[in-house]
Amino acid sequence: MVNMTPLEEIRHSSSHVLATAVLRLFPDAQLDIGPPTDSGFYYDFDLEHKFTAEDLEAIEAEMKKVIKENQRFERVEVPREEAIKIIKDFGQERYKIGRLEDIPEGDTISFYRNGDFIDLCAGTHVNYTKKIKAYKLLSVAGAYHRGDEKNAQLQRIYGTAFPSKDELAAYLVQLEEARQRDHRKIGKDMGLFEINDKVGQGLVLWKPAGATVRQELQDFIGEELTKQGYDQVFTPHIGKLDLYRTSGHFPYYKDSQFAPILEPDDLQSMANEGCACSELVNKLDDASLNGFLLKPMNCPMHIQIYDSEPRSYRDLPIRLAEFGTVYRWEQSGELNGMTRVRGFTQDDAHLFVTPDQLAAEIKGCLHLAKVVLSTLGMNDYRVRVSLRGTDSSKYIGDPDDWEKAENDLRDAAKDLGVPFTEELGEAAFYGPKIDFVVKDVIGREWQLGTVQVDYNLPERFGLHYTGADNQPHRPVMIHRAPFGSMERFVGVLIEHFAGNFPLWLAPEQVRILPISEKFEDYAQKIHDLCKSLGLRATSDLQSDKLGAKIRRAETSKVPYMIIAGQKEAESETLSLRSRIHKSREGTYTHDEFAKLVREQVANRDLPDPEEKQ
Repeated sequence: MVNMTPLEEIRHSSSHVLATAVLRLFPDAQLDIGPPTDSGFYYDFDLEHKFTAEDLEAIEAEMKKVIKENQRFERVEVPREEAIKIIKDFGQERYKIGRLEDIPEGDTISFYRNGDFIDLCAGTHVNYTKKIKAYKLLSVAGAYHRGDEKNAQLQRIYGTAFPSKDELAAYLVQLEEARQRDHRKIGKDMGLFEINDKVGQGLVLWKPAGATVRQELQDFIGEELTKQGYDQVFTPHIGKLDLYRTSGHFPYYKDSQFAPILEPDDLQSMANEGCACSELVNKLDDASLNGFLLKPMNCPMHIQIYDSEPRSYRDLPIRLAEFGTVYRWEQSGELNGMTRVRGFTQDDAHLFVTPDQLAAEIKGCLHLAKVVLSTLGMNDYRVRVSLRGTDSSKYIGDPDDWEKAENDLRDAAKDLGVPFTEELGEAAFYGPKIDFVVKDVIGREWQLGTVQVDYNLPERFGLHYTGADNQPHRPVMIHRAPFGSMERFVGVLIEHFAGNFPLWLAPEQVRILPISEKFEDYAQKIHDLCKSLGLRATSDLQSDKLGAKIRRAETSKVPYMIIAGQKEAESETLSLRSRIHKSREGTYTHDEFAKLVREQVANRDLPDPEEKQ
């Protein structure tokens, strides 16, 4: 039996009620699985009929009937042979037999029954269906059986449930707000990025407007890296497989490459299975198969830069930074705009430090992440400190080193002055880590920046430096990425600001709106002023009325609009309208405007808090 929270039980029970209702309305449906999730529940169905919005309404109405019947959830434990019979008698053997086979021999096999419905399930559930007070079906999506695109594509119905109708209503408001802020929609409307089938799903094309946002962010963090003494490096997009074999990453990323990588053992297995490749096996050796890998991470490359020359304790810490693009094959069903992609650029850095320097360097990394988040107004976040679990066989390195690193991370987290939690067993096998979990303006949490301590890679690659005792010593590595990836971070940022970027980040900062054609010369004068100030400005010279021009600028989410009419031309002033700083609207001389925008850009001002994003 799986112990669930009361909310999980409500959602798990809702998924069974959903399946009950679907089978009443669509008796031919074959069931796969229906678990609770962090935000609700889903159930996967195999059905020739494609579910529509009208079907969801009908299913939801049928769920209401099931709940009103107040059916009892009853747990039934049976031997394996009887379980097979129950599944077949219920007509659900297509997927449920396979799920039954996933249960190890000797483990308890249980079903849950409510009314005429029965489902292979470990539990737990509420006692009666009337305990489900507030639920809503949300959408239908395709989902491959077991997440494997080689398998049948099923229809997944998503829903959510809460203990009360008020909580459900609040969640649905948040969902609608999230829909309005969807970075895929805003990104298209503002011309920020493109994902094109001719290039490949999960591969982002940064359009000029989006590239501007990205470059501003890179310039911003680049300034901070210079202050902290980082050195910029560049590395190739591919590297030899042996590099990633040595690092230990290859077994984890072998199956997440864009083309399958075949080694001698793979070919021999294929030959043993009757494939016509035995001759190829005989001709190939390890050397000929030592090909190249699209890099899934940058750290092995940075290690080679560190190891390219002798190092002394006087040289450390060495801080290598790169906006490095990496590639990982994600299943198509897992892709989501910019926030889940197959190629992404990390604001990556690796620090090589002495053990005595570790604490201070961790604090420097966390300070950098804090500066990034506070500059962007993302001040509602918590810190997660991931530590070793009790099973020491899962971790490598000296226990004393681990203890010191964990204490250093704790102390650094305390210095940040924000809430933090310790999570046992969540550390990477090579060392403990800290993650920043950021809450956006509508309450959603995103895991963004990370700082990780690593004893593993220096050991694997035999790194050393010469200490004060003239003996070789092993450095400690720190992996850190305040943004995480540029694609994901910008996607989150689009939704956080709803596309209303602060002035310094906005792709188009100023739009000049001449009232009529006869004021276009004065508009050009203002445009020249903006260019001299380094502002990204355009002029709307269409023959529309002023109201239409204002609406266009607002739709494009331009922070500032400058009205150029007779009064302004005669007085050599400009009339300023703002989307994000209403308090700064009004009439300005050219010098006053120049001072205003220079300060805003230099200070990286955020939108006024009272302005709705």
